[in-house]
Amino acid sequence: MSSDLHMHTTYSDGKLTPEELIAAAKAAGLRYIAITDHDTVDGVAHLYENNYLPCKGIRIIPGLEFSAHHPTQEIHILGYNIDIYNRELVDKLNDVSEARWTRFSEMVEKLQKLGYDIRETDVLTVAGASKSISRSHIGRVLVKKGYFPTVRDAFSELLQKGKPAYVPHYRLEVGEIIELIHQAGGMAVLAHPKLIFDDAIVENICQQGIDGMECFYPQHDEADTKKYLEMAERYHLKPSGGSDFHGFPTRFPTEVGVFTVDDAYAEAFYQPEPQS
Repeated sequence: MSSDLHMHTTYSDGKLTPEELIAAAKAAGLRYIAITDHDTVDGVAHLYENNYLPCKGIRIIPGLEFSAHHPTQEIHILGYNIDIYNRELVDKLNDVSEARWTRFSEMVEKLQKLGYDIRETDVLTVAGASKSISRSHIGRVLVKKGYFPTVRDAFSELLQKGKPAYVPHYRLEVGEIIELIHQAGGMAVLAHPKLIFDDAIVENICQQGIDGMECFYPQHDEADTKKYLEMAERYHLKPSGGSDFHGFPTRFPTEVGVFTVDDAYAEAFYQPEPQS
């Protein structure tokens, strides 16, 4: 059997609800999945509070994906097996969520000044249940209105760092994120290291007390995977891997189960629910 340790739901910028994601993972024959929404644990909380966890037939690792501060590069840190009700974690996530709302309003205002017919209500409609409003939601509105063929094109032209509609936002430092995940009882894993585009930064993060590295990733080729597996071994980190599944047709993979990792990697991170 196989597993996927990097998946998103409608509680951040994914297409499937947590329940739909679990059903799709079961149908694909996955044994372990990690739900890792951006800067929120609301999807996992929804599952707990509606008695979907623990779940028969599949093992769920509660997690999230933090966006870390860096002056030039995008750095994401995954947290596995976190206590989603940890007070300090909840407080920090509330701070990040509030900053995301302020940022998205400023980006919509910039787009309007650039001549794009886009309103906050458009973005909120696309975001649905998500409180973690992101650039992806804005990009999807721009695609829906016919301004761009794909969200990636919207990012390249307008939304990524250095482009006309980009607005920086509040992010925690790498070390702060690692400490916060540990305090919440979890394990911190560096997501998609290739997408940092600077292995000196990757190696620096490896020395900051992180627990693992996402060596298996759709945009990692065979040479990348080998390099990051060797780096993980050198720094005594647990190798991880996942699809970064969002579920939209313009973003690979489009279906659950297309990109997976061996169960042995998931087993290193899974902590069973305590027996009542």
